[in-house]
Amino acid sequence: MTEQKAILLVEDNPDDEELTLRALEQGRVINKIVVVRDGEEALEYLNGKGKFSNRKTYPLPQVALLDLKLPKVSGLEVLKFIRSDPTIQTLPVVILTSSSEEEDIIASYKLGANSFVRKPVEFTRFAEAVRHLGLYWMLINQPPPIPAPRARSEEKGT
Repeated sequence: MTEQKAILLVEDNPDDEELTLRALEQGRVINKIVVVRDGEEALEYLNGKGKFSNRKTYPLPQVALLDLKLPKVSGLEVLKFIRSDPTIQTLPVVILTSSSEEEDIIASYKLGANSFVRKPVEFTRFAEAVRHLGLYWMLINQPPPIPAPRARSEEKGT
């Protein structure tokens, strides 16, 4: 049995979360979608810490949909962490944000974002954009292999 590929949605706005989930559902994206609501929680998930320590329940994602304007830890800081961690540095990251500030776009790409998508205001356009994202990143794109989780003893070098 193969492990289901997961999507990590990092979104603090409940309305945008609901719209994104509905758009993925309408696009028939059937993958497990894990939602975290701030940058700190995203880091815990990616590190497999706390409530996310069970990798069978909370597998490493195949793609992360990352908002930039997050509480606690910004989306750019989460992106920096992803690109600095050898275990997940090749994880595709799609910035999905309402920001259209040129500085955010430049910073996102400089830090290694794979894509920058501005959330359309109108639901129909937003749903279509998210549907295409889901189909591309989960079905068409060939991601790098997700490394097997290291045992705790390996992490300590014993």
